[in-house]
Amino acid sequence: MSRRDYWQDPDAPRPTSRKPSASVLVTDDAGAILLLQRTDTGLWTIPTGGLKKGETISQCAIRECEEETGLTVEITGLVGVFSTPDHVIAYGNGEVRQPVNVCLHAAVTGGIATPTDEASEIRWVRPDEISTYDIHPAILRRIRHGIDSAAPHID
Repeated sequence: MSRRDYWQDPDAPRPTSRKPSASVLVTDDAGAILLLQRTDTGLWTIPTGGLKKGETISQCAIRECEEETGLTVEITGLVGVFSTPDHVIAYGNGEVRQPVNVCLHAAVTGGIATPTDEASEIRWVRPDEISTYDIHPAILRRIRHGIDSAAPHID
């Protein structure tokens, strides 16, 4: 399904839905951040995906990370709740979604980083290198908050 992300765009289509999702800011012992390159847009991102019926936000975050990267993680904290109407996603099926994302801190507990259908490449990136990657502003906002603040963000 094709998608287009909009950020602070007055010409963006109006949302037709809202869907809860989880993302994980995974860091290693040296503070490097796990990034993956999306196969559909080519943009770099953190593991992210929609909440399924019958699972918690933490379970969703852990599942999405493993599905997208091959790595298993444990949740270590809350980055924040991101729900700004500045970000909408238009899908090829006509849905225009305003995401409601809970971003969590996490650490790797197992697995092997492996490209998937959703991630063409997986990298560990130092925080001072983040600005050299093509990252959507809504995702960069989560990453920056997770790096720069110990207090959770709440839109």
